[in-house]
Amino acid sequence: MSLAPQELENSASRFAAEAIKLDSQGARGMAISNYQRAIESLNKLINLYPESKLNRVYQERMAAYQNRIKALQMNNVDIEPVVDAKASPEEQKQALTRNEFDSLVMKEKPNVSWAEVIGLDDAKSALRESIVYPAKRPDLFPLGWPRGMLLYGPPGCGKTILAAATASEIAGYFINVDAASMMSKWLGEAEKNVSKLFSLARGMAEKEGLPVILFIDEVDSLLGNRSSEVGGEIRVKNQFLTEMDGINGKGKDLKLYVIGATNKPWTLDWPFLRRFTKRIYVSLPTLEARVNLFDLYTSPLNKDDKVKSAELAKLADGYSASDIKDICQSAQLMVVNDLFHSPNFGDSVLGEAQSQPRQITMPDFKEIITRRKPSVSMEMIRAYYKWSEQFRAL
Repeated sequence: MSLAPQELENSASRFAAEAIKLDSQGARGMAISNYQRAIESLNKLINLYPESKLNRVYQERMAAYQNRIKALQMNNVDIEPVVDAKASPEEQKQALTRNEFDSLVMKEKPNVSWAEVIGLDDAKSALRESIVYPAKRPDLFPLGWPRGMLLYGPPGCGKTILAAATASEIAGYFINVDAASMMSKWLGEAEKNVSKLFSLARGMAEKEGLPVILFIDEVDSLLGNRSSEVGGEIRVKNQFLTEMDGINGKGKDLKLYVIGATNKPWTLDWPFLRRFTKRIYVSLPTLEARVNLFDLYTSPLNKDDKVKSAELAKLADGYSASDIKDICQSAQLMVVNDLFHSPNFGDSVLGEAQSQPRQITMPDFKEIITRRKPSVSMEMIRAYYKWSEQFRAL
């Protein structure tokens, strides 16, 4: 691979770092010049590789630098330095990367029960066998257990809530990371962010002795196929492979699990699929699951007695769990809209406070379902089935 993309990315990173240093020292003119040179490098990179997945990342950085230039060009206006002006250059960079990295990660002890995960029995069983049982009785697994799991399937079908419920079941930590943000937060530092992320997870597991689930959403943003790679993408992927090998090979007693989620499993290369020893299809809800979803989302609504979840579930064949939630929200919005447009509404403040929407009826739901098409096409479903035939591993 030509070094040109990497050189341009490194050049942009150097100019940006110099701009930030000068910015913190109050040298506005020189800072502006370096921000502009960083923008030029990124713009060249985008023009040379218009199909690169990282172009959105580069555009975000360009916009941030341009906004800073505008702030610095405002005369006679005091502006906050980007970092502590009294700190050393290395301390300034460490502070920036630390703050950027902290914003990537959500650490929590989730309060999500299995009861809140409607349907998805195969996925729940696979996660119990791979994570819950080993966490509670590691002595029953002399050959070890899977550390990497891939949840794949259409958007809005419950991949994130599955991972959170698993963490809640084992009373562990849930580290939630958006892979796309991992690539964008600090230009030229993405592979270091991957290393820091795994170090953070290992540290939590070792220090507190609790299971830790590292959930990486949109993992294809980090590990997509290798065609037309630009800049630091190869370095990021190699770092991820190294970290996963460390968990699978050397961390036998470490209760650290990596769950990746993707809507596009076919973009993942085989070396990464091999690290995810469990590959679990999170499918559209079945008829029974759709009935339960409608029960769940209509329970707080004021609906007519003729509204039947079983009938709605049949009408919503092919809809995802999030689609069904949206349908129920739209039904409530419909009756609220009718209330606000009623002739007598708004005659007085008291009247507004006391007025209530009418009941939601079956025709309301049918109208919404007619207007709102599923977010997942049949072509997508066929693609998932085809991929599952080759790579699914429960």
